[in-house]
Amino acid sequence: MYTHILISTDGSALAQRGVDHGLSLAKALGSKVTIITVTEPLPVLTTGDGAWARDLKGYEADQTKFAEGVLSGVKASAAKMQLEVNTAHVSNSHPASAIVETAQRLGCNLIVMASHGRRGIKKVLLGSQTSDVLVTATVPVLVIH
Repeated sequence: MYTHILISTDGSALAQRGVDHGLSLAKALGSKVTIITVTEPLPVLTTGDGAWARDLKGYEADQTKFAEGVLSGVKASAAKMQLEVNTAHVSNSHPASAIVETAQRLGCNLIVMASHGRRGIKKVLLGSQTSDVLVTATVPVLVIH
């Protein structure tokens, strides 16, 4: 049924619940697994004189180091379950877009991700990558709360 599952994580405890569920599902189904983490572009911050307040190379290096840590932790979780997984880090991208595009590019037929389940003004202020994925994905999306 689901032969290639894309599981997204941002390294948070909530995302880990989605990872754990996705890995368990993959093991039960014998599915191929790809774990994805996405790091966003450098926020444009300026000082009063218009100078950049952040160092682009330093930011990208920090984001890459963070993603490597997240993905190595997930690979360790998968290894404990005797699952072999592929990993993907998409940098400098909007998470929902990167998740959907990666699923399409790799031929995944299920996306698994966690959600806070925010509503109302909290959703508007904090955004929802899960909602964006649900709206744009062409494959089923399993949302873990």
